[in-house]
Amino acid sequence: MPKGYIIARVSVSDPDAYAKYAALARVAMDRFGARILARGGRHTALEGEARPRNVILEFASYDRALEYWNSPEYQEARSHRIGAAEIELCAVEGTG
Repeated sequence: MPKGYIIARVSVSDPDAYAKYAALARVAMDRFGARILARGGRHTALEGEARPRNVILEFASYDRALEYWNSPEYQEARSHRIGAAEIELCAVEGTG
């Protein structure tokens, strides 16, 4: 079964609120078995506009990634992020 990934590109405007989001999101990540492949770190825009924070989460499956995003735990975390960051977020199915 192919793995699932959540990819986020983020510009944080309120670090305190974002820190609360990140702490609560980590609880949801643990519950749904997310593995952090990238979080912050160096980046280079190769094409298009870059964002200063980039995150890649790996899940056992695409469905599991969506379960994480739709979970009450993640939605509670998300409520602290709204207004604290601009974000582009997508779920992607791996190739197997």
